[in-house]
Amino acid sequence: MEIKAADVMKLRKMTGAGMMDCKKALQEAEGDFDRAKDIIREKGKLIVAKRSDRTATEGVVVTKIVGEKAYILCLACETDFVAQNVEFGASANAMLEVAVAADAADRETLMGVKDSEGHTVEEMVTEKSGQTGEKVELAYYARIEAPYCVAYVHFNKKLGTILGFNKPIAEEVAKTVAMQATAMAPISIDENDCPAEVVEKEKAIALEMMKQDPKNANKPEAILEKIAEGKMRKFFEENTLLNQCVVGEKESIRELINRTESGATVVAYKRFALEA
Repeated sequence: MEIKAADVMKLRKMTGAGMMDCKKALQEAEGDFDRAKDIIREKGKLIVAKRSDRTATEGVVVTKIVGEKAYILCLACETDFVAQNVEFGASANAMLEVAVAADAADRETLMGVKDSEGHTVEEMVTEKSGQTGEKVELAYYARIEAPYCVAYVHFNKKLGTILGFNKPIAEEVAKTVAMQATAMAPISIDENDCPAEVVEKEKAIALEMMKQDPKNANKPEAILEKIAEGKMRKFFEENTLLNQCVVGEKESIRELINRTESGATVVAYKRFALEA
């Protein structure tokens, strides 16, 4: 049957799929729009299956703050061309809006949440594969809750951070801290919340380095432990947010925050980066 250009455009607006995909879907559905939309979704499932071994290392990170909660989501794809498409970014934000509306606790929960049209986020992701012809996946999602939240996304949209403070602080300082976390990728907020396995591994490496150094051959184990502890203090200074020095400055992030607002500190932190 003949498919009118206006009908193709109508389906494109409804689904976001390409013009040719919309035309083919309408032809197969014999002009039935609901069936055509289903055909496009089915195509998305086939693409997901065919491209399961592909890597989705491009994409966009989006964030949103609502009151005392902050949300971060990454929608990933295969190519920069697709990632930079306005519609792809809009899809990421649409999924984030679903997350915010449901206040989804984690990625697994979010995948099953439905939008206003009754489609789950998992179905939205699959449909996006059908629209782009690429492997598309919800690479990351997280939320935090704190008295004062801030978010920052790097200009390339491939990495971002959400932070929570125990009390309001100057917006400029909060942004500086968020930019620091995004750029320097601290493994934790402070020494006390650094993962135990990371601490154990780094301490073991420090001890082994001490033992391998000929200058330490005759030193007692207790002395080597003390030296290793000194190295761990250096590790925490370089790898935990509050102890890192502000980029280009001598003061630490902790000192910067407290100089601005006494008693203020970071209490929640999530960061994500798309990596090849």
